[in-house]
Amino acid sequence: MMRWAKKNIFWSTLLTVLCIVCFPVNPLILTGVVKTNYCPPLFIIGWVVWAFGMVLVMAPIVMFPRRGGVAKGKSFVNTTRLVDTGIYAIVRHPQYTGGIYAIFITTLLWYPHWLFGLLGAIGTVAIYVSCREEDQRLIEKFGDDYIRYIQKVPRMNFFVGLIRLLRSRTAKSHQK
Repeated sequence: MMRWAKKNIFWSTLLTVLCIVCFPVNPLILTGVVKTNYCPPLFIIGWVVWAFGMVLVMAPIVMFPRRGGVAKGKSFVNTTRLVDTGIYAIVRHPQYTGGIYAIFITTLLWYPHWLFGLLGAIGTVAIYVSCREEDQRLIEKFGDDYIRYIQKVPRMNFFVGLIRLLRSRTAKSHQK
């Protein structure tokens, strides 16, 4: 347990630092440390990506209390049931996925600079590692139900998950 806690602290610290440095209201840009050229089309696309990412980030806060069997007065993360509907039928980790979109991709679109590309890639890898660890914890918590869920729904690839869901629904409608 201690080894897991140390790894968790490392990844949490790394992600916190990267999220601060790559936050869309960017301290490196505001202080003039990094200079970029403003590109209106990328800035507009960045707003769309940010909004999409924030919807994903907020999903568990809305869905877990409603569908996850969270006891009244407890935090939304204290689920007692596996949630596999709504956005969770598309990706297993919408909050992490949304963080990648809302922080790392948006920052790169708003402030196109190689440094934000590099930091975003490092941040994405750190989030991916965190998701793998979270999957292991959820297998321990939910057992075979979570293993079956893993086989149906991708970890973070929103587009693959959406295609799988649409194909599954199309196949079910043709069977009727």
